[in-house]
Order: sequence, then structure tokens, then C-alpha cells
Amino acid sequence: MARIRVLVVDDSVVVRKLVTDVLAGDPRIEVVGTAANGKVALSKMAQVNPDLVTLDIEMPVMDGLATLVELRTSYPRLPVVMFSTLTERGTSSTLDALERGANDYVTKPANVGSVTASMEAVRAQLIPKIIALCTPSAPPASRPRTSVGAAAKPVTRATVTRAAPAATASPARVDVLAIGVSTGGPDALTTVLTRLPADLPVPVLVVQHMPPLFTKQFADRLDAKSVLRVSEATRGDAVLPGRVLIAPGDFHLRTRRCAGGVVASLDQGTPENYCRPAVDVLFRSVAETYGQHVLAVVLTGMGTDGARSCRDVVAAGGSVIVQDQATSVVWGMPGAVAGAGLASEILPLPEMVPAILTRLRVGRSQADTRQALEGARP
Repeated sequence: MARIRVLVVDDSVVVRKLVTDVLAGDPRIEVVGTAANGKVALSKMAQVNPDLVTLDIEMPVMDGLATLVELRTSYPRLPVVMFSTLTERGTSSTLDALERGANDYVTKPANVGSVTASMEAVRAQLIPKIIALCTPSAPPASRPRTSVGAAAKPVTRATVTRAAPAATASPARVDVLAIGVSTGGPDALTTVLTRLPADLPVPVLVVQHMPPLFTKQFADRLDAKSVLRVSEATRGDAVLPGRVLIAPGDFHLRTRRCAGGVVASLDQGTPENYCRPAVDVLFRSVAETYGQHVLAVVLTGMGTDGARSCRDVVAAGGSVIVQDQATSVVWGMPGAVAGAGLASEILPLPEMVPAILTRLRVGRSQADTRQALEGARP
């Protein structure tokens, strides 16, 4: 199997060497070139023909954002992973890059003086993302053959058989929408949340795999674009119709029912699937709190976070929709759910919101919607 060809772009000699040494230690990856700024990188593209580019944000001559825009013009499908600092400025620039077409990002080690620790941090973050972005996901065995075409073909609307309990003819009314997403998530989540209407009769709870700082800025950006109220969750937040709560970086998000209704709960419990926040934690919690009234949505992302807890959602009588392979940046998380036979629908991203709204109308009249929203207003 051919090795994955990577071009490393960073103005720091130390970081270029560190990343090159880390990647050279993996037999699946070959570093085919390095560049100290975007202008040099663009001049090398045709020569080195990379399968993926790692791109620093802050560089002289041509910075990462300008380079990304040029790359997307000539190489619209080339995977690009940004290198970001865990600062307010670095976070903002990284979110700008994701909006401009970057596939993912990794954070730079806080202390490049500790070479061993820095190499391990880069290895743990970067290599799995390179492999996931450059290795096509295999369709799950349980997916119907009629819905699976060649890798380059769009996947049409399809359904898979649900796991026990069997689907009923009359599904329960949905009272909460829970969304789990990772790699490629900012773009997918923006697509979904900005198309949901202001009169949404249910709350939305989201786990997007992101570190601290990122989740707050991301929530603020979504709030500015959406007609819904979007915020990073805090302890005790009321879970109300028309409100979107995003799990903060490094905290699990759960729900609990109290005398006044349902509220958000945060904790720094053990990471699950190497993640905190974890989709599995959120989905299990909403299944316990809302029972059969849960609609869980799993969007693009690497790994399998959410697959185990979708069993809890389905066992409680709730339903699960996942994004299809053709429109996912990485079909890891949704593919794992589909492969386990837990998804009631596998949909392209553009069809996700119509399907959600169709499901929300089940068992709910316009009067019910108005009443829910009236009760949510302060």
C-alpha cells in the first residue's frame, strides 16, 4: 500500500523538524517536502504532489489563511490540517480556516522545549487525523447493497435495519435533539443549525470534539449566524426549546431532571473514546432523561464516539439519524453507528434538516409548538 505523502508547512525550524521526525516514524506516512511559508509551499505543490498538507497559521510572507485560500482554488479536495496555538487569537484564526475549507486542526505543543513530550503530543493528535483523512472509510456490512456505490459516487437516501427494540409504526414525539460530531464538524454543524427554524419546539444539545477556548468561540459564531440561541453550556443551564447548548471543551455534558424542568450538568469525568466531551456521555444521559423522546444525530467524525450510546437511545425507544459517507469528511462516527444497524436513516448533509423537521412534527401540533416556545421564554 502506497504511503501517504505529506507536505509540512511551518515557519519554525524546530516545529518543522519535530513534525517531520514524528511522521517519519510511521511506516504509513512519507514526508515529501517542507516549506517555511505559504508562498514556498505553493511553489512546491506540483513537484511533491502531496496527499495532505499540514499548515501553520501564523507565517511571514504568506500566512496559513492566505495559503489555504490559494490551495482550495487549485486543490479543492486536498486534505489540509491546520496547526493552531491554544490562544484566543489562534482559536479565532483556526475557526476562520475551518470556514475557508480546512479539514481539521491540531494544537501546537505548549512547550517545544520538552522534545519527547512535544513529539508525543503531535503524534497522538496528528497521525490519526492524517490516516482518517487519507484512508477511505469502508461502508458497514449491515448497510443495504442498494445504497452503496463506488467511492466517488454520491450516496443516495438510504435506511438500515434498526437494532432491538424493533421500530414501531408510530414513533414517539421528539422532545430533545442531541447531536454528536467531530472531524469536519464545524462546517456540518453550521449547515444544520443555521437551517433550523426559530420556532424549533425542542432543545438542541451538541458535543463537538474541541478543546477549551474553541467551543466558546465556535458557539458565539453559531449564535451570530443562527436564528436559535446558541451558547456554550454552563452548569445549571435550563434545557429549553429553541436553545442550543454546546458542550465546553474538556467537560462532559449531561442532562438531569429537577423540579423546574431539565438542566445541563457538566463534569470532568474520565474521558470516553479518548474524548472529553464525549458523545457517548451525552447520548446516554439524554436517553436516561428523556427515554423514547430522543432524536440523536451523528454527523461526520473520525473514531466511534457515539456508537455505544446509540444503543441506549434505540433501546429506550428513541431514534438515530446519521450523515452518509459521501458528504462526510470522515465516515468514522456515523459509519460505526450505521454498521451496528442503529440508524433509522443515513442521509446526505443537505437532507438532514428536512428529515429532522419531519421527525419533530410527529405527535406535535402547531399549538403544541407554540406552547413549548411560550414556556421557554423568560
